[in-house]
Amino acid sequence: MDITEYVRHDAVGLAELIARREVTPAEVEAAAREAARSVGPRVNAVVETWPADDTPRPGSTPLAGVPFLVKDLGVEAAGRRTELGSRLAAGQVAAADSTLMTRLRRAGLVTFGRTATPELAYSTTTEPVLYGATRNPWDLTRSAGGSSGGAGAAVAAGIVPIAHATDAAGSIRVPAAYNGLFGLKPTRGRVPMGPAVDEIFNGLAVHGAVSRTVRDSAVLLDLVRGPAPGDPYAAPEPPRPYAEEVDRDPGALLIGVLTRPWGGRAVAPPVAEALARAVRLLESLGHRVTEAEPDPGTGTGLPVGMQFAAGYGQEGRLFRLAGQLERAWPWSDRTPAVWAGHPGGHRGH
Repeated sequence: MDITEYVRHDAVGLAELIARREVTPAEVEAAAREAARSVGPRVNAVVETWPADDTPRPGSTPLAGVPFLVKDLGVEAAGRRTELGSRLAAGQVAAADSTLMTRLRRAGLVTFGRTATPELAYSTTTEPVLYGATRNPWDLTRSAGGSSGGAGAAVAAGIVPIAHATDAAGSIRVPAAYNGLFGLKPTRGRVPMGPAVDEIFNGLAVHGAVSRTVRDSAVLLDLVRGPAPGDPYAAPEPPRPYAEEVDRDPGALLIGVLTRPWGGRAVAPPVAEALARAVRLLESLGHRVTEAEPDPGTGTGLPVGMQFAAGYGQEGRLFRLAGQLERAWPWSDRTPAVWAGHPGGHRGH
């Protein structure tokens, strides 16, 4: 399988070829690695590759044999580095698989590397101090978004058809929008965070994926969802698999659209125009779209309060990590977004 054929298929399509024995998992993996070598240096989406640990059985799951990449944050693979895009965690090696990594292996995915994230996933553009800026494969002068920017750029560039991502305040949805992909933020409690972590940002942070097709994200969510011991909460089970929802007619939906952000800042004209096009498309499909308004009682207080609450929680975790690693983490080593977003940054440290 050459790269041209490889990029014509989504993850489910590749798994179907493998299940029919038209190609082998090794041939598909080789195409993915060649794609990473070909475009990787230009987009800087993949910070490390490694020999795949698993040999999937063709047809064992709807994604068996599909090449896959994990974000450099949030999921741990035994014996592999997880560095959080930060000098603080440089060289940190996971002692064991996290719950999600165990499920990704069980899904038959062939994980062969990790993608870039801004330091501590604390930005909507991916420019970590540890590995440098990730570029948008559609236009190398532009951002790939963040914080799952490496995942978004890797999928858009054709390195993998689907990649692990996380989202608290847009970290799946922003790179999906920037790179022309599909990105769904699952509800909290849908995919386990543990076992070393129970929740992040008061439940706002979740695991998910970016992909080129809706069905790929739906199938992956079916394969990894469900509670695990130690979860502080769990989402109710869906009435049917998400993969079945892809082909179901949702009927006429009532959709709220927010055109004015909190704080009254102006929306850039290209963004407003893109939103208007999306609204017209939804209406042409038979949905009813209404304009929503921010709660006048919140103003800028809610987003600012959420930022400080997240910052304090993150700072506590980071100082514990620094203690565990027995490392100093001077402010000069941090990116501006991390410096500004954490309470210590506002104290003049």
